[in-house]
Amino acid sequence: MDFNMKKLASGAGVFFTRAVQFTEERLGQAERTEPDADLERLAGRADVTRLWTERICRQTEVLLRPNPGVRMEEFLYEKLDRTAPQRPASGQLLGRHMEDAARSLGPELAYGRGLLLVGACEQRLGRAEREFSQVSAVALIGPLRDFLEGDWSLITKERRLLENRRLDLDACKARLRRAQAAESKAAAGDELQRAQAEFDQQAEVTKLLLGDISSTHVNHLRCLHEFVEAQAAYYKQCHLHMEDLQKELACGSAGGSGQQGEQSGGGGDPPSPPPGSRRARVLFDYDAADASELSLYADQLITVYTVPGMDSDWLIGERENHRGRVPVTYLELLS
Repeated sequence: MDFNMKKLASGAGVFFTRAVQFTEERLGQAERTEPDADLERLAGRADVTRLWTERICRQTEVLLRPNPGVRMEEFLYEKLDRTAPQRPASGQLLGRHMEDAARSLGPELAYGRGLLLVGACEQRLGRAEREFSQVSAVALIGPLRDFLEGDWSLITKERRLLENRRLDLDACKARLRRAQAAESKAAAGDELQRAQAEFDQQAEVTKLLLGDISSTHVNHLRCLHEFVEAQAAYYKQCHLHMEDLQKELACGSAGGSGQQGEQSGGGGDPPSPPPGSRRARVLFDYDAADASELSLYADQLITVYTVPGMDSDWLIGERENHRGRVPVTYLELLS
């Protein structure tokens, strides 16, 4: 306990001495040892890198999570070292509302069919948006945060230590100037040499860390490339989804017009689904392997039925004017 008190008192004395030295420098009453120009240049570049890294990281989070409440929730979960709950994207919620509206109004109506098609597409767009957010968080936000919380914290620590070494060095210079007796001058000179050596050593360590900012720029440039690739893939996927939706809506409009003309001209009823048919929700995207199969998108609603002699793992699926075999494992049969 006695040793700890002495150590605490010694640390407080050093802190007080540095505070006095720093105050005198600010008031112009003490000389200041300036670091070399190269160190100042590296420090300036590091400060600019830190500033814009923070801004880019923060604005990227805003881009991926526009809702500030969701960002705050994810931040709290991260600090508590817990996994934040998965929230559906806005497009997914919109798609679900459209599908619910179609079931309420009647999917046999042209408007109901349109709601089903657009709702399914909005859900696909929402899932694509969520995947893009997850990939971007790993590709760009993660490395930027690692720099700020890791490398920059170490640089800040070493720069602070360098400033303390500089204050100690200037204090030794001041004591040497004030020394009168030969013995005092000799002791002050030895102390100055040690302080100068410690300052020079810390300056080299700090300069090495600041020089590594160039490597940080290379790493962040690679992360930018990955972010752009993810963003390009996301926009391409969205464009393909919208093209498919336009085609499906065009086919549905043509079919609806034909049915209306037939009903108005001959009074006939629209074709009814086969006996034993049911509605089903698509669970996962499915690409048809050949012309006998029907491609599916997750969250679509289709009509399914079986035919004699068909494998129990397959059903016939109908969607607008398209028909083909679909795997049962990709469907949720609705009552």
